[in-house]
Formats: sequence, structure tokens, C-alpha cells
Amino acid sequence: MNERYVWDLQEIDASWGAVVGGKGAHLGALSRIDGVRVPEGFVVPTDAYRRVVALSPSVDDLLDRLSRLDPLDSGDRETLRVLSAEIRKAVEGIAVPDGLASAITGALARLGDREGYAVRSSATAEDLPTASFAGQQDTYLNVVGPEEVLRHVSRCWASLFTERAVVYRARNGIDHRTVHMAVVVQRMVLPRASGILFTADPVTGDRKTATVDAGFGLGEALVSGLVNPDVFKVRGETITERAVAAKERALRALPGGGTREVAIDGPQRELPALTDEQVVRLVRLGRRIEAHFGGPQDIEWCLADDGFRIVQSRPITTLFPVPVRPADPGTGGADRGNHVYVSVGHQQMMTDPMKPLGYSMWQLTAMVPMYEAGGRLFVDVTRSLASPASRAGLLDLMGKGDPLVRDALETVIDRGDFVPSLPDADPGPGRQSRTAAAASAAEERADGGLAPDGVDPAVVPELVARSRASVAALEDGIRTKRGPELFEFLLEAFEEHKRVLSDPLNFKAIMAGMEATWWLNDRLRDWLGEKNPADTLTLSAPGNITSRMGLELLDIADVIRPHAEVVAYLQSLQDGAPGGTRDGGDEDFLAELPKFPGGTEAREAIEGYLDRYGMRCVGEIDITRPRWRERPASLVPAVLDNVRNFAPGAAGRRFEEGRRKARQKEEEVLARLRDQPDGARRAEATKRMIDQVRAFIGYREYPKYDIVRRYFVYKRALMAEAERLVRAGALAERDDVFHLTFPEFHAAVRAGEVDGELVRRRKEAFRSYGALTPPRVLTSDGEALSGAYRRDDVPAGALVGVPVSAGTVEGRARVVLDVADADLAAGDILVTPFTDPSWSPLFVGIAGLVTEVGGLMTHGAVIAREYGLPAVVGVDGATRLIRDGQRIRLHGTDGYVELLD
Repeated sequence: MNERYVWDLQEIDASWGAVVGGKGAHLGALSRIDGVRVPEGFVVPTDAYRRVVALSPSVDDLLDRLSRLDPLDSGDRETLRVLSAEIRKAVEGIAVPDGLASAITGALARLGDREGYAVRSSATAEDLPTASFAGQQDTYLNVVGPEEVLRHVSRCWASLFTERAVVYRARNGIDHRTVHMAVVVQRMVLPRASGILFTADPVTGDRKTATVDAGFGLGEALVSGLVNPDVFKVRGETITERAVAAKERALRALPGGGTREVAIDGPQRELPALTDEQVVRLVRLGRRIEAHFGGPQDIEWCLADDGFRIVQSRPITTLFPVPVRPADPGTGGADRGNHVYVSVGHQQMMTDPMKPLGYSMWQLTAMVPMYEAGGRLFVDVTRSLASPASRAGLLDLMGKGDPLVRDALETVIDRGDFVPSLPDADPGPGRQSRTAAAASAAEERADGGLAPDGVDPAVVPELVARSRASVAALEDGIRTKRGPELFEFLLEAFEEHKRVLSDPLNFKAIMAGMEATWWLNDRLRDWLGEKNPADTLTLSAPGNITSRMGLELLDIADVIRPHAEVVAYLQSLQDGAPGGTRDGGDEDFLAELPKFPGGTEAREAIEGYLDRYGMRCVGEIDITRPRWRERPASLVPAVLDNVRNFAPGAAGRRFEEGRRKARQKEEEVLARLRDQPDGARRAEATKRMIDQVRAFIGYREYPKYDIVRRYFVYKRALMAEAERLVRAGALAERDDVFHLTFPEFHAAVRAGEVDGELVRRRKEAFRSYGALTPPRVLTSDGEALSGAYRRDDVPAGALVGVPVSAGTVEGRARVVLDVADADLAAGDILVTPFTDPSWSPLFVGIAGLVTEVGGLMTHGAVIAREYGLPAVVGVDGATRLIRDGQRIRLHGTDGYVELLD
């Protein structure tokens, strides 16, 4: 194979990507599908590119310099542009070796050397399932004559280093040196019409709706935006939507080579480029291609002599995957029923992708079945939606948590033909259905304004004690477990994990706080016109493990602040010293602390904090994420912010101030109620609910703390097994096990070997998942729904969200995508995709919070209320629409954000 410099398309199949690049491999595969016509041609393989580039040592030097640049760093962009241009010039300047030139001209002679040809780039990192590279390299149309073809082959090689291609590779984590260029040369098609077929809707993701874009002449006019295309949407064999554009211009091939724009005659402009029959026939052809490649395709087509030619097919890489389901237990085949899924990540305030070990552990310890897609987890709510009674409860619960989820679900229901209709029935033992039923029951008990029956607050310390005893038993039991025995022990531990979470008393305690919050907000709005009074009434509520975690970091700052050398040392870590916060650090910095005056006390304070909270981290529901105990230096930025921004004793003062405001609000509300008719009864009921919310709302955070404690025990044991696999030579790196599911890890330990190719594929897939935005709701057809706010009571241009913590604040927006990059000053408003409990230490120093994800009872909302922090969550696109440093006004009571400059 290495001795040949020309391969006919018919000789190539999809496995030849390394030899002929992505486009060449796909065209070869297309040419083998019955009924698919691909223009004749050949490929100049990647070996030819390597041979040519080796003739110019300067290219190697330029690649070295290019590899050291960061395309995301604005300071490097100009250098990147210049270096890319130099590499292209160097490659184009290399003479095509005689043997290679002869092979290309010989292939042209066989096809007809006076014909026009399309000369097309085909890189090895192109048309991949995870990155399409569409438009990143160059294609040249209607190239006539052997000399011109050779020149344009060189130009295609050089286009591997267009600035856009270099940046695209860097953003997708692809090394420039690992990518090589083949060149496809195909006989030109002179089409009457051409365009693009998406076998799935590229906007909604619906796999059953195809989209056809069509225009007159060559497709380049459509791809480049020169003309607006006709657009057809097709479901099955039916065109469901059509929009025929006024097509004023077209691109045509010239007899002597090249192309030219031409005007389209008046009447023809308004005609569709394809008949309805042709549209349906094209989609039918696309479905055949999709079935061959095993996934939705982006297909470029031409229509000539009433026959379709396919000139490109690549995976649609922007679609969010459909959740993976087990086989239908009735038939043993694929489950083809309609399903509606709700995102778990939006409920957990963690929408980043999880690695396989992470999501499989969450599945094994969850209270309801969960399905993976794109590294995220989803719950199937179809059955609850199908029954009118359970539907009402589910929608009510979802609306309280995240109105966008409710709106998305209602959009699916309103179609009337997707969710099956079932008689009312118990939707099962799932946590969602129980929660919805409890919410409805609370409202019924509150009829007439009377408070629901209370729950004894003594259950809270009892539940905490049970949790601690259970975790202690887990730690004791796991200590001696090794090998397969460990995994069998863990499977039993997961059942205990679920037993603790499903304890009816645990559920009662959680719901007691939530019901009281809903009751107070609803009744006091009706009786007093108060908006979200529970936000103030729950300030500094006792027993909140997450808010205490943030306040205790202020206490650590008090220990460190008097010792200038300790502060200077920690600052050096943050500024980039080895082992510091920029690379995550390790426990070495704790060992260094006693060398400085006051360092021993600082170390003891941090160690004590890690004993209590070291199992936490950003994205903590994913067991594969590094914990604070594993990377304690990740706490340093928050500690230093507290040293700079607060005076000694701030934690105690903040907590007492919160309690004072809560008492003041309680007295005000009760006094106003007593002045009303029937005020004594209302005040008595309200007092009971205030006592209930303050007794129970703090416990809302404890079950998550219990989960994360258990996860860290599991993780330590599993990492010891991974290290044993590394020592045995079965695993390249310890963290490679993160790319195995729990059952796969178990099997690897039993067999003493790991499938390295599986790990490699999983790593590649995980990188690609980071570019996908998970929807709040997803259907089994692949349609992604994010919901919409139906409000007309906000100022024009304001960003709408969910009001979760009352108050209005104006300040500088700090857009933070990674907590490790947070650089916050007093008075800043934090704008971020999501927060989980690990972000709580930052809350003590900011003036307000805006997130893209969240609802009334998610962790960020609960802690924002606890700290008296105005907050709006669920602001779709906030990190994109709000600029870092921009002044904004946050309306936490009414749920919107104004952009002030």
C-alpha cells in the first residue's frame, strides 16, 4: 500500500481513514452502497503528503513553533496566523516529485485529462464521528488540465494549515503532527441543482425528521452563503414543511476551468430547486446512507440528468446522543417505543459530561433507573406523563424545581401523539412520583390556609446519627477487601447506600423543609402580597452542612491572616509555583507549611477542614473528579480571597446577622397577619411553618453530603485496585479506569487485563461530549427541548430566569466557567453555568449569583438563601450573553437580570 500514490475510489472502504483521510474513506464506502452514485475519481494518499513535507526541513521547525501556541490566548493569535501562512507557503513551494506527478497524471489520463475535476482535501482528522472538520480545509472546483490539478493538489496539502483548521484542531485536542492530508480528485458534476441533506433535524435533533437545503447550480453557492436555499422538512415519506426561497444567483462551471456567479432569470428564481417527488426520493436515499454508516449524516448531493450524485457524507457531530436503553424484556429486541427523558444533571447542578465509571456508579446507587447519553444521565418520565394523575404531580414538581423543564415537557404533551395515554395508576416506587405525591398532599392539607401537620424536628439528629453509623460501618467493612471480593462487597454497599436514601424518615425530613418553603411563599403571597418571604425566613437556618462548609473556610482565613509568611507562601502557590493551584497541587504544600511562623496552626486548620469536607469537589457526583483531599491546594484561592476580603470573625458575624434578619422578618410577618380578620389562626399556622422550615431546611443538604462521603470511601478502595492493575502491567495509567464502567472495571480485575483500545475510544468520546450542550428534556427521537419562559413582565432586553433568593443588587459580573479560575472581589456578581456544594466557599464573598442551570430547591439556590445572596438561576445562555466585567442589575425577587452597559 505504501508504494502506491493513487487509489481508485472503488478500491477504498471506510476503514482506510489513515491512508486516504476521512473524506476519501467515506467516499469509498459510499461508492460501495447499492443505489448510491458517486462521481468517479481517485485519491492521492497521505503517504504522498508525508513524502512531500519531508522534503522541506523548514516545515518541521515551523510545526515545532506552532505546537507551543495557544489559539485561545489572544496574545498568540497573531503569531499563529503568521506561522500558519508560512507553513502553507512552504508546502506549496515544494515541487511534486516526478514519480508522484506521473501517478496523478496517469490516473487523469484514464478518466479523461481534458475533463474538469474537483480537487478536495481529505485529512485524517476529518469527517470523524466526534468532529466533522467541515469547511476547515480547501476544495477547488472545475480544475482543468494535469498541471492545474497538480498545483491544486499542493494547495490542498497546504490547506491543512489554514488558520481556521489549526484553531479547530487545537480546540478539539488534536496534535498538528498527527494529522496528514490525502487529496480526492473527482470528475466534476455539472448539476441542475445541489445542496445538503441532513438525515436528522440539525436544530432540534429529531432523528425522524430530515432537512433538505436545495439551490440551483453548484452547491458551493449554498455552502458559502451566496444564496438562500429552499428548505424542506420530511418525516417518513411526507414533506411536513417547505420554504421556497427567491434564488437570484447560482454558481456555474466555466468551459475552460473555474466557476462563475450567474444571475437567474426572473420566473425561475421563485421555482423550487427540487420537486416534491425528488425531495422524498433524496431523503429515501439518505436513509439508506444513514443505515450504512450507523448514524445521522450530513450529505452533500447534486442532481444531474434527473439522477442524484452523492459527493460527501459525514456524521452530524452536533447532535446530542439518544439515551442508551436495554433490550425490550418482552421481545428481546431494541426498545422502539416513545420515551421522554429528563436531565439528571440539571437537577444536580452538574451538566458537564461524566466519565463511564462516574455515570455507572451513579446509576448503580440511584433510586430510579437512569440512562446515559453523551456522558450525562437521564430519567425516563414517560409513564408518569402518560397517566393524567401522575402527570399533574410530575409537572407541578418540575415546575417548582425548574420551570424550563416543565415547559419542555408540556411542549411534548401538547403534541398529543408522542406520549401514550394510560389509565391512572401508581407510577411506581420512584423518588419523583413520591415527591410529587407529597407535594400534592401538602397542598391538600393546606386547604383553607391551615398549615400541614408538622414532623418532629428530633428526626434530624436521628437521621444524621444513622448516616454516620452507616458510613463508619462501610469504612470498617471495606478496609480488608481486595480484588473481585471488593467489587462484590461494593455491590452490597450500594444497596445499603440506597436503603439509607430511601428511608421514609429521610424523605419526610427533606419534604418537611420543602413543603414549609412552598407553603410560606404561597400563603404569605396571598395574605400579605409578599414575594418569596421564605428566602429571608430561612437565613442562617441551623444544621446546613453546605453553608457551614463555606463559613468554616472564613475561620481558616482567620487562622492564616496574622501570618504574613504563610500568606506569601500560599500566594506563590496560586501564582504558579510547582505543585500549586494551577496544576491542582497535592499534599506537599501542607508539609511545607510548618516551615513558616504560624504554619503549624494553618496546617492543622486546613487538615481539620479536609477531615470534614475533603470528599467534596466540583462536579462531585462524578466519582472520577479529584476531591479536595486529593488536591488540597485547590482550596488556596478561596482561602486567600477570604484573607483579603474579610475581617477576623466574619463567619460568626455573618451567621448572627442572618439570624437577626430572619427573626425580624418573622416578627414583621406575624404582626401583619394578626392585624387581619382571622389573623390569629393565620399567624399560628404561619409560626408553625416558620419553625418547621428552620428546623428542616438545613437537612436538605445532608443526604448529598452522605452520598459524597460514601463515594470517597468507594473511590479510595477502587483506586487501590487500579494501582494494582498498573503494577501488574495491565493498565497504562491509574486514571484509565475512569473510562471503564463499574462492571467493566470488575471484569478487568477478575481477568487481570484491560482493553486498551476501549479506553482509547472512551477518552476520545469523552473529549467530544464536552462540546455538547445537554438538553433539559430529550425524546427517544433525539429531539432536544430546553423550554422557554412565558413571561411578559420583565424589561426589554432583560435575561429571564428563576427567582430563588430575594433582593436586588447591582455590580460587576464575573463570568467564571471553572471554579479554579475564579478571581472575585467583594461586591462581584458571580455568573456561571452551574454551582454545586463545592462552590459554596465562594458565596461568602460575592454580592449575587446568576447560573444557567438550577431551580428553587437546587443546592446553589438553598445556599444563596442561607447566605442572603440575591440569586437568579436557570438563565439560559448567561455566560455567553453577559460579558465578564460588565455591570449588571440582578433582581433576585422577580427573576431577571438587566445588562447595564
